[in-house]
Amino acid sequence: MDRNDISAIQKIIGYEFHNSDLLQQAFIRRSYSKEKGGENNEVLEFIGDKVLDLIVVKILSEEFGSITSGDFHEFASEYQENKLTEIKKRLVEKDTLANCIDDLGLADYLIMGEGDRKNHVENSPSVMEDLFEAILGAVAIDSNYDLKVLQDVIELMLNPEALIFDNEINYIQEVQDWSLRRTGELPEREFKENYGFYTMSPGLLNPHAPMMNEKFTCYVQVDGVKKAVGHGTSKVKAHEEAAKAIYDYLDENNMLCTIQDEIDEPSLNMAINQLETLARRGYFSLPEYVAEEHHDENGNPVWHVECYIEEVEYYFDAESSSKKQAKKESALDMLNYVLENYEK
Repeated sequence: MDRNDISAIQKIIGYEFHNSDLLQQAFIRRSYSKEKGGENNEVLEFIGDKVLDLIVVKILSEEFGSITSGDFHEFASEYQENKLTEIKKRLVEKDTLANCIDDLGLADYLIMGEGDRKNHVENSPSVMEDLFEAILGAVAIDSNYDLKVLQDVIELMLNPEALIFDNEINYIQEVQDWSLRRTGELPEREFKENYGFYTMSPGLLNPHAPMMNEKFTCYVQVDGVKKAVGHGTSKVKAHEEAAKAIYDYLDENNMLCTIQDEIDEPSLNMAINQLETLARRGYFSLPEYVAEEHHDENGNPVWHVECYIEEVEYYFDAESSSKKQAKKESALDMLNYVLENYEK
């Protein structure tokens, strides 16, 4: 890992290390340390796991709770424990953390042993989850467990508000996906703290001065679009405002991706995953499959599988001696239908 890698990672997570060796350690798998010696990221992962729990609980308490102003100054929450537990679980689960690492391209920097490289473990959700937590562990130690720093990093990497309020457009994710599809690169972003003055730069999308309580400014740039500026009380809120300005520009100029842009080539072997990818990107609900087994006249098993999507009027079915094959075929029929007929 060279200086350019360190610099790129620090920009992605929004934190500059005092000790960059800690950041590099967060990316070292045990397979590498066994071959080459030195430390790996496993203890940092343990630390990051606990830090993540604490900061997510802090975020939820700030989002849904407050101190009452009556006779007794007590903590009151909009949601009870079971609902908060459900939201927290969604924020810290393996798939959520792995998707964040994948979206940010951070798994590309993993330092692995020969066996891990041959098996391409960088694509494993568990490995990406471990990396997310190890990065937080490294930040925790480097910042001396500064809660503000940790919350900033987690909000930038995880964007928890978009996950909590998943019925709203995730502008950061939308712009990031657009940039990756069109250029293969993440958007460039730059953060600045406001110290009571602000210089208006010409030619920006969303140009305006920050409000008194908006301490952070974010600039976002993607190829083919003007640079956008946003301000906010936190880095992630500033980032969201800038991303929204770019999203609105793309929308107004009919540059947003359509569902047809999402899949290069429908494939029988990949149909189940391709259909789920479209669902994860918000085009429709996750597909559901209903499978039943019966037997032909010779007593051989035959699987009948039906594929349903809540927002799609039709269902598609297939039969095969293999349950998996029937599922693939029904998924492919549904995939072809939504690519031809479905609009978000």
